[in-house]
Amino acid sequence: MARIPYFDPAQAEGRAREAYRKLPPLNIFRMLGHSGDMLDAFVKLGNAILVFSKLDPVLREIAIVRVGVLRGSTYEVHQHERISRQLGMPEEKIRAIHEGPEAAAFNEMERLVMRFTDDIVKNTRASDATFDPLAAKLSHRELQELVVTIGYYTMVSCFLETFDVDIEEKGKEPTVKLPGMAD
Repeated sequence: MARIPYFDPAQAEGRAREAYRKLPPLNIFRMLGHSGDMLDAFVKLGNAILVFSKLDPVLREIAIVRVGVLRGSTYEVHQHERISRQLGMPEEKIRAIHEGPEAAAFNEMERLVMRFTDDIVKNTRASDATFDPLAAKLSHRELQELVVTIGYYTMVSCFLETFDVDIEEKGKEPTVKLPGMAD
């Protein structure tokens, strides 16, 4: 149960009002409404990560779910496991994200992303041991997008857990469509 009441989107003003017109009725956005116009900036960065990045969507979701696992964010894990399934990620791989980077379900690139994510979440700065192998395989843009993704979803996890944002009731979850998702 949430620690404070959810915001009523009908009460939104300014940029938040505009943002709510485009947002699915997810509890994370209902909780964020108390922040006023900050909601708009939060959504814009999230959209940049989810819609406009060049990073492979499967690698992105592996990193996001892993952040949620490491930060103990059940809402984040739930939502992004759903997105992972919609991208066509096999259940075995989704479960393996909870196990860690050495799980057999991962290919070498996915394993590198998992190690890198673990390193950043636990230590803030990626060590050369996790940075260098990825820097050799990803473009500078993709590498920076991965770091921004890990940082953003670390913040999201802190927000979700601090306010105990509830997972939407089964059957009442809105459909979220991102590029690369199967219909």
